[in-house]
Amino acid sequence: MDTVTLNALSLALGLGLLIGLQRERAGARFGGIRTFPLVALFGAVCGLLAGEWGYAIPAAGLLAVAVLVVLPTLEEKGAARKPAGQTSEVAALLTYALGVLLSTAHYGAAVVVGGVTAVLLYFKEPMHQFAGRLTEADLLAVMRFVIITLIILPVLPNATYGPYQVLNPWEIWLMVVLIVGIGLTGYVSYKLFKSRAGSVVNGVLGGLISSTATTVAYARRAAAAPAAVSSAAVVIGIAWTVSLTRVIIEVTIVAPPLAHAVLPPLLVLLSVMMAGCALMVLFGRGDAEEMPAQHNPAELTGALVFGLVYGVVIFATAAVRDLFGDHAVYAVATISGVVDVDAITLSTARLGMAGLLDTATMWRVVMLASLTNLVFKGGALLALGSRLLFARTLPVFGLTLAAGVLLIFAWPV
Repeated sequence: MDTVTLNALSLALGLGLLIGLQRERAGARFGGIRTFPLVALFGAVCGLLAGEWGYAIPAAGLLAVAVLVVLPTLEEKGAARKPAGQTSEVAALLTYALGVLLSTAHYGAAVVVGGVTAVLLYFKEPMHQFAGRLTEADLLAVMRFVIITLIILPVLPNATYGPYQVLNPWEIWLMVVLIVGIGLTGYVSYKLFKSRAGSVVNGVLGGLISSTATTVAYARRAAAAPAAVSSAAVVIGIAWTVSLTRVIIEVTIVAPPLAHAVLPPLLVLLSVMMAGCALMVLFGRGDAEEMPAQHNPAELTGALVFGLVYGVVIFATAAVRDLFGDHAVYAVATISGVVDVDAITLSTARLGMAGLLDTATMWRVVMLASLTNLVFKGGALLALGSRLLFARTLPVFGLTLAAGVLLIFAWPV
């Protein structure tokens, strides 16, 4: 038996067992831990025979599986019973297709599709609950994200314009997709887990969606209910830390070849923030409270505004650097950090990839913008919350500022 045949049959058996085990545990009316491996093996054998007898063999196999899948449904209709869902039947057809796919040596694709299938089958209840929690506004926002990603992005020109050749409509909108996607991930998690979320989870979700909005919401809550100060401080501190994590992820995605030189000081600062959060969780944690209502980040207006801000920031950064030198870029970082730290982070990463900024300047600009943004959120905390709440966040706020300034001036060039 050759390697292709052995791999196809063994992987078909494994994926069939995985899907069949889930269906067996779920009490599916069609198939289980024996049926699905057999379907997968049948698909693999039909696919392997296609090399000798032509593609009529797997086509006939698909027809046979389809008949077996449809018959129970027809019997239920004939018995005037309400048909159950068709998930198992569709899974059986997909399992057969996976077997055929494996026979063509596309092992990676088949394993990914099989794993995703098992996960989708397993998370039936959470997915139904999530769909039930979505409002019409949420569905509309998700459709807008589809428009942002699959309709607008492909039609934009992938060419640079302007005197500094840094304004690329496709790349600008790609950054919009990245930021909206990160925020939407946090929002989906919030919809899934908000009823069970504690302070730590609320902080993570708040940082993914918007650390500034989280700061404002919890500052107001703590001002109205002093008993919530401890838990509010934990949530805010973690949201600030996740905000820096977002920055690190953005740099890694946009400028992967430069990550080895740019990320070390940022990771040191992140470690300091995590240590501060650990102190807050250990010594200042209060009772967990439900997270304040969050706005869906997949809004078309917000995407347009971010795209505009990003375009302005990347153009201003390139112009200031050309006119006044690298050190003048720090002024842009300070101003932009107050408005939107994501915009200056992404624009800096793009300029670094284009060779317009060296790595030492890159990470210092990003860190300075992050520190400026932190100072702005600390001011919002004092203005909207209380001195006690601000004092409770000092393990993160104070340590981060001190470590950031030290790193900017003392880290080797």
